Amino acid sequence: MTADPRVVPLGDSALLVEFENRIDVSINERCIAVAEVLEARRIAGVRDIVPAYRTVGVYFDPLKTDRAQLQRELDLAIDTPAAGVPAPRQLIRVPVCYGAADGPDIGEVARFAGASEDEVVARHSAAIYRVFMLGFSPGFAYLGPVDARIAAPRRTTPRTAVPPGSVGIAGQQTGIYPSETPGGWQLVGRTPLRVFDAARTPPSLFRAGDRVQFFAIGRDQWDRYA
Repeated sequence: MTADPRVVPLGDSALLVEFENRIDVSINERCIAVAEVLEARRIAGVRDIVPAYRTVGVYFDPLKTDRAQLQRELDLAIDTPAAGVPAPRQLIRVPVCYGAADGPDIGEVARFAGASEDEVVARHSAAIYRVFMLGFSPGFAYLGPVDARIAAPRRTTPRTAVPPGSVGIAGQQTGIYPSETPGGWQLVGRTPLRVFDAARTPPSLFRAGDRVQFFAIGRDQWDRYA
């Protein structure tokens, strides 16, 4: 069981449902369940509902939303019992070119692990990761947990530009950069998949609660998956 959540204001146009302050699958499931209940209610004036590791952000138009009614809806969503054990979502498999120019930090992760680069690849691709949340940039999925042996911390000095499709590790988390952005994660590989496309429906390849597994490919196979 988790402790009772609390609802706190974020200015005059958002409320935040907060659960226990830790990374935990059961807590994340509750966040997703609350978000899904609220989405189904189609509350007037609500602009966006964002589940995260341990929170649910509810963003609304204060001129169109009855805040007292919204609070009641939140209380109902929090109190709605989960519908048993959620069915596992389809496994999304992601091809990755590990190492070399595509994964310039794989050697650093190997040194952290006291292992070979091949073992880093084997451990990273063996796990089935959970999408805990999307954030940082459109379509960036925070996946975890990472095998403790290869859970290297972020780089001391972030890069000013990380190529799209780069696969990184930051402690217990791993993820894919959907577009070129600055970033400080340890880059171990790169995928040819386009994980975010604003012209696609839905634009993101991932959503909170999805399951993801990486698999290694050679550079000569890149075009097959692009």
